[in-house]
This record gives sequence, C-alpha cells and structure tokens, in this order.
Amino acid sequence: MTSDRANNSEEGFVPMRRGKGKKGLLGLIFLILIVGSGSYYWLGSDEDVIESQPLLTAVQIGDIENTIAATGSLKPFETVEVGAQVSGQLLNLYVEAGDKVEEGQLLAEIYANQQEQRVESSRANLAGQEAQLASRNSALALAQANADRQARLMEADATSQLDFDNAMNQLAAAQANLTQAQRQIDQSRANLDIEEQELSFTRIVAPIAGTVVSVNMTEGRTLNATQQAPTILTIADLTKMSVEAEISEADISSLNNGMEVYFTTLGGGNRRWNSSLRQILPQPTITNNVVLYTGLFDIENNDGALLPEMTAQIYFVTSASRDVLTVPIGALTFLDGGPASAGSGFNEIMANSAAGGRGGGFNGSIPPGVQDGSNFPAGSRPNAGRLAGNPRGGATTSLATAQVQLNDGTLETREIIVGLTSRVSAEVIYGLKVGESVVSGVIQGNIDGIDRDQIRSALGIPGRG
Repeated sequence: MTSDRANNSEEGFVPMRRGKGKKGLLGLIFLILIVGSGSYYWLGSDEDVIESQPLLTAVQIGDIENTIAATGSLKPFETVEVGAQVSGQLLNLYVEAGDKVEEGQLLAEIYANQQEQRVESSRANLAGQEAQLASRNSALALAQANADRQARLMEADATSQLDFDNAMNQLAAAQANLTQAQRQIDQSRANLDIEEQELSFTRIVAPIAGTVVSVNMTEGRTLNATQQAPTILTIADLTKMSVEAEISEADISSLNNGMEVYFTTLGGGNRRWNSSLRQILPQPTITNNVVLYTGLFDIENNDGALLPEMTAQIYFVTSASRDVLTVPIGALTFLDGGPASAGSGFNEIMANSAAGGRGGGFNGSIPPGVQDGSNFPAGSRPNAGRLAGNPRGGATTSLATAQVQLNDGTLETREIIVGLTSRVSAEVIYGLKVGESVVSGVIQGNIDGIDRDQIRSALGIPGRG
C-alpha cells in the first residue's frame, strides 16, 4: 500500500512540473518577440532621429588676444615701517590696524621725562655762556683801549717796551677768550638742537599718508633703540598697488617693458585691472629647480578693492586686435596660396603681397578698388592699414576658406583674409560681414551617443534609404 501511494504520488507530481516548464518557455519566447519587434521598430523607424547638421556660428564684432598667463601677489606701492629712535616706555598709542592716517599725524608717544630734563639743562648752559659772552666783549674792549694807549705812548717814547708788550698780549688774550666763548655757545646750541630733536622723537608722527596695516607694539612696553630702532607700526599707501608676477623662464623672452597686462583676483569676480609691465627683475628665484623671474607693474586702487597679499591671475598680452570681425578658428581652412574668388581687388592684393601665401604680410600698394571698397561686398571692406603692412599687435595676414550659409540655406565656400588668430578665434580682415553664419563644426546625428546606422548594419536590418 505504501509503495503504491508513493508511485501514484510521483506519477502525479511529474506532469505538474512539465506543465509549468512549458508555460515558462512560452512566456520567454513571447518576451523575446516583443523586445525584438520593438528593437526592430526603433532601429528601423525614422522617428526621433537627429540628422547630422552643420554647426553654425554668426560672424560678430569682438576682441582677439594672445596672452601669457602667470600668477602673482599684490603689494602696497609704498610701505613705511615706523620705529622709535629713542629708548623709553611706550606711553600712548593712538591708532589701530586699519586706521587711515594723514602725513604728520601723531601716532604714539614715548615717556619723555629724561629727554625734557636734558633739554632744560642744555638751555641753561647756553644761557650761562651767552651771559659770559658780554663779559668777554667788555674785556676785549678794555684790552683794545689799553693797547691803543700804549701804542701812542710808544710812539712818543713815553712808555717802556715791557708795558707795551703786556698791553698787546692782553689784547690777544681777550680776543682769544671772546672767540672761545663764541665757539662754546655754538657747541651748546648744537647740543640743544640734538636734545630737542631727541625730545621730538618721543612723539611718533606719520611720515606718509596711508593706512596702518600692522601694529607691533603695545602701550607700556619699554623700547630699546640703542642698537636698532624697534618697529612700532607699519603704514602703507593702499591707493596704489604693485603686482609681483612670477614668470616662467620659458615665457620671459616673449615679454618686454611697457606691454599690456591685466589681472583678476579670486574675490573680484569678472573684474579686470589693466596696466603695463614696468620692470622684470634680473635676479630669478629658484624653487625645486624651477626658475621664476619677477615682473612688476602698478595699478591704481582708489576704491580700495585691492588689498596686500591678494593672489592675482595675470595675463600678459602678446598680441591683440580690438573691435574686429571674429569667427571661430574651427570655421577656417588655411590655404598655402592660390587664386581668390572675391574680385579683382582681392587678386591685386595677393599679387602685391611681398611674402604671398599663408602668413604673408600684404606689404604692397593698396589698389584703388580696395581703398574705396568698390571691389568688396557690402559690410566686408578690409582694414586698409592691416593690408598695407601695418597690423595691430604685430599680427600677420593669411588666406583661408570658410563655408558660409546663404539666405536660401545653401552653403558657399568663400576665400577670406585672416588677421590675428588665437587658439579659439580669428580676425577676419576681408570676405565676411557681421551677421553672416559660418560652419564651425558638425552636430553628429545620433541618439544618446548611439549611431543607429551602425547598429542596423550589425544586426542585418535594412537601412532607411
């Protein structure tokens, strides 16, 4: 009985497992059909397909510049460390860091009791010597009169030689005593001046107008100025700043005094400060075998936006063109020479080119058609100064082609004259006008980065064409 029930149970269980397996297999096949048909529809459908399109960019007025980047820091143009020239206790300090001061303003006072006593002593000594001077003058007058009398008596042979000689000696002594008294008075006056000057040193005044950037001493501290003047505070004129740029030795040959430079700061947003390079110090600094030269230039800071030790991102402008027609550099194909298609005026320019071809400067004469613009399309008259070999920023001129979209949507290949170029844009001297659209790239026809044509080919699905 037990064996029969077991057999019956097994016989009933097996069919149930087989039935479930068939249903799962059918469901899997159905899912594959749905996914496959959907994929075929997606790959074969033309809906939501982005065709490859030209990337159009408008010709516009702008600036082009080539720069050399560097970093640096800001320093006050004028900084003075105010110290003590006499020893003593710092009695009063009247300013704090950040205070603005005027030239001659009282900043601090040193205990001046000893200096005042020295001044009083020197004045009393001088007064005593000046009083003695009157006595010396009287003695000189008496000696002079006695000498004159002895001289008359000597002529009349009415006095002895001894008396005459004594009178002359007394006169000479009186004159020497008077001279000595006068010199002592001069010395005492000089000493008094020194003592009064030392007394004035106990009052510390501002040598320049500016801002107190640091205070090194506190009230009550004893200052010892015997060997070195201790610094009490530092004043800086923050209305004018100097920028110290760290320049790589690889870039130093491209820089020269007077060239245009601008910089930005970390907290200045998009604001640019413009200046010109003043000096490049000849002595470099070497850190970890990296040679850096220091370039200096100055900037006005009347609004106080710049502070000492700010970090500056600096750009030295090696070449620039302002307010010119510009196009992306990717829109141009530079040529090595060849005929131009813009009219006889353009051909004459190329014929008069001293160098010819790419990079040649148009140093020849300017044809009449170029001068009056009659040989050029409206809005595309070239810069005659550039074509005459007087380029701004030292740029050369080149011949290139660009694809221009016409009003009907078609593309036209046009030859143009290019001036200054940078890594991202180029100056158009001739051949284009403001508002025209040029092809600067291609927008790839894909969805989510997957090319449908490649997937169709791999799966053997017919193409859309």
